[in-house]
Amino acid sequence: MPFSIISVCKSCGTKNRIPAAHLADTGRCGSCKGALDPASEPIEVDSAAFDDIVGSARVPVLVDFWAAWCGPCRMAAPEVEALARDLSGRVLVLKVDTEANQDLAMRYRIQSIPNFMVFRGGRAAFQRAGLAPRAEMRRWITLEP
Repeated sequence: MPFSIISVCKSCGTKNRIPAAHLADTGRCGSCKGALDPASEPIEVDSAAFDDIVGSARVPVLVDFWAAWCGPCRMAAPEVEALARDLSGRVLVLKVDTEANQDLAMRYRIQSIPNFMVFRGGRAAFQRAGLAPRAEMRRWITLEP
């Protein structure tokens, strides 16, 4: 089954299923037709969700490869969350737990964390390991391929 998230309408409280291809779009509630905001928080993904979102995204995708035991990863988390809010509708932010998704870590040769990648059109466009401030992450997203 393709990946989707549930978005609760602020107007009527109806739960709406948003498919991967539309996570960065402003949608409409299926019940009251009120506006549904684009994804504005990092999305925890597994391998299948990762492939679905990265493959269908019409906006850049920033991926944070992390692990719960990693101190610098925990320090980066608030910056990653703020970036997702700041660039809602223009960027999707994914979080990949490298302990739970070792196949993704191996596929992208993640050897140190935190590790950040930017995808455009389903392809890796940028990669960097290490802690970075939000302003630097924003620059990675705006870099031309």
